[in-house]
Amino acid sequence: MISKFANGRVSIFIDASNIYHSYKKLKWKIDFSKFLNYLKQEIDLQEIYYYTARDLSFVKQTKFLTFLEKTGYKVRSKKIKFIKGKVKEKKGFYKGNLDVELTMDILETKNRYDTLILISGDSDFEPLLQLMKKRYKKKCLVMATKYNISIELIKCAKYINLNKLKEYIQKI
Repeated sequence: MISKFANGRVSIFIDASNIYHSYKKLKWKIDFSKFLNYLKQEIDLQEIYYYTARDLSFVKQTKFLTFLEKTGYKVRSKKIKFIKGKVKEKKGFYKGNLDVELTMDILETKNRYDTLILISGDSDFEPLLQLMKKRYKKKCLVMATKYNISIELIKCAKYINLNKLKEYIQKI
């Protein structure tokens, strides 16, 4: 299916946070080994990057990221940090955004691909995709679920619903 839309050499950039939030609505998970094998059959895959915030105390996550690296993914991560809330409430949240790192990799590796696939639905990436199309003449595809895709990305790139790949990439 992806081969119909991708031209030439392809690099993929995965926003793990976006996928994580999609799982809640999808009710199924991606098998990243199956996903990689599917991609290799469909396209001329050059590189595949996976961007995630990392909790160093979470052993299961560390094992998963090690698995991804051994399988062929280029994992980019950074330690999550705690952002304090209002003093009276004493609440806060954990955060670890890698949008800048993802953007830098797309720009720094632009000579190694003809088509870029962004697996995210985040509207913040719309200007980046516009730049890659207009200035660098790259074909841009976006993969996400209908629950986590912004209208801005749908308007600026070919959108592929991850749910349509379920039979090939579902974790069983």
